[in-house]
Parts: sequence; C-alpha cells; structure tokens
Amino acid sequence: MTLLAVERIKLFTTRSPWWCALITLVVTIGFAALITGTTENIEFVTVGSAEFGYTFGLAVVMVLAALAVTTEYRFGTIRTTFQAVPHRGSALLAKTVVVALLALVVGEIAGFGSWGIANLLQPEADLALNTTAEWINVAGIGPVFALAAVVAVAVGILIRHSAGAISLLLIYNLAVEGLVPLIPSVGDDIHKWMPFNVAHKFVTGDGSANGALGAEAGPPLSSSTLSPGWALAYFAGFAVIMLVIAIATAKKRDA
Repeated sequence: MTLLAVERIKLFTTRSPWWCALITLVVTIGFAALITGTTENIEFVTVGSAEFGYTFGLAVVMVLAALAVTTEYRFGTIRTTFQAVPHRGSALLAKTVVVALLALVVGEIAGFGSWGIANLLQPEADLALNTTAEWINVAGIGPVFALAAVVAVAVGILIRHSAGAISLLLIYNLAVEGLVPLIPSVGDDIHKWMPFNVAHKFVTGDGSANGALGAEAGPPLSSSTLSPGWALAYFAGFAVIMLVIAIATAKKRDA
C-alpha cells in the first residue's frame, strides 16, 4: 500500500500526466462532438460513431504511461526508487498499477463524455444504451486504456528513453498493425491476432452498437474472429506478458 501511495504521489506531482489526460479527453470527446455535431443524417449518429475518437485518445494514454517510466530514467530518480525498494519488481508493479488505474478513469470519462456530448448535440438520435454491445462500446474504453497503459509502461521499462518508447508505441499502434494486411497471402491472417486489433474487437464487437447501419457507421470494425470477451482476455494476456518481460529485464540490468 505504501508503494502505491508513493507512486501515486510521484505521478501526480508532475505535469505530464495531467496534460496527457486533458489532451486525451479533448481529443476523444472533441471527435465525438465533431462527428455527431456535423452529421446531417441523424441515422449515422449512433453509439459507435460517438465513440469514434477513442483510438486517438488511446495513443495519448500510451504516451502518458510511457512518460511515467521514462522520465524517471531520464532524471535518475529510478535509482533512488530502487535503492529505497531493492525488490525492483514490487516498485515497478506498483507504478504500473497506479498508471493503469489512472488510464482506466480517463478512459471511462472519455467514453461516457463522448456519449454525453453526442446526446447533447443530437438529442433526437438513437443513443440509448439498450444492449450489451452498446454498453461495452462506451464503458469498455476504460479497460482497454488501462491495458494499453500496462503495455506502454512495459515498453518504457524496456526502452528507458522517452523519444524511443513513444515513437515505437505510436508507430506500432497507428501504422504497423494497419500495414500488416498488405503482406501478401498471410497478412490478413496475422492481422487478426495483432493485439490492438483484437482490443478494438472488444470495444466495437460486430458493429451492433452502430444500429441497423452496422459497419457503415462508426469506426472500421476489427478483423479479429474472437468474441468481445475473449478479445479482452487476449489483450490482457498480451499486456501481462509484456510487463513480465519488462520487469524481468529490469531486474537483470543496471538502473
């Protein structure tokens, strides 16, 4: 509990988490306002289309999580942490938990904030949360943000440099997975199992949150064949594996 309190104090006494959290909310809710507020055909205003901007917010959350680790390496405070807590695994795990909880809260605010602004701008649209898929499309953003933050913390521990970690995370999330389907013959099969594509399946499901329009409204759907529940479990397993590798690596090398 003490470790969690220490990591919470370290995280919230720096400016970057606050700025990243604010940018995440502005980007995610702002996209919802832009899309729903400028749509002339009310049929295209759905729960799915209101949550369109979550992928951009996800990228900012990973920047937040990576900075939470790499800034400690940059300024050398990680050495003080490891001197105070010789068991490095406990210290890094506490930091991961604190960052993941922050990402979870930011994700829930972003999800329900996007849904709320869509209701405010298009009160006549069918934005009621009547099905499990619609609830997951809104409330599921928080767990995905939290697990993505765990992945980003792991990458930050492995890379230890802010620019390198952030570049790798953004390039992978925004470009690499999208280019994999271009690989001849096997690209589509590989893409089905890419972690962020699978996480997207959890949030968007089979597009039922877009009403009768299906894939025609809202963000493009995931190509993963997993059910939403298994998709979340798969992404969680990926995040845990990344964190285990990162902590094991941190234990073996100099701070």
